[in-house]
Amino acid sequence: MTNVIDKIALVLVIIGALNWGLIGIFQYDLVAWLFGGASAVISRIIYTLVALAGLWTISLLFKDTDVVDVRER
Repeated sequence: MTNVIDKIALVLVIIGALNWGLIGIFQYDLVAWLFGGASAVISRIIYTLVALAGLWTISLLFKDTDVVDVRER
């Protein structure tokens, strides 16, 4: 289950990064454009989900990713 949450969080972080890139380079907020402005409820929900996903992915920095081959037993 955690692996699914990790992937969802990474997708949201990528969406947020691309949106921030558009804002930085072109001054264009895609999320706000798609959902009716930066202060629209759905836009604020998306921004909040992206922020929570960013916080969640901090845990991925400290996750042990060693692969164990169980066939060698």
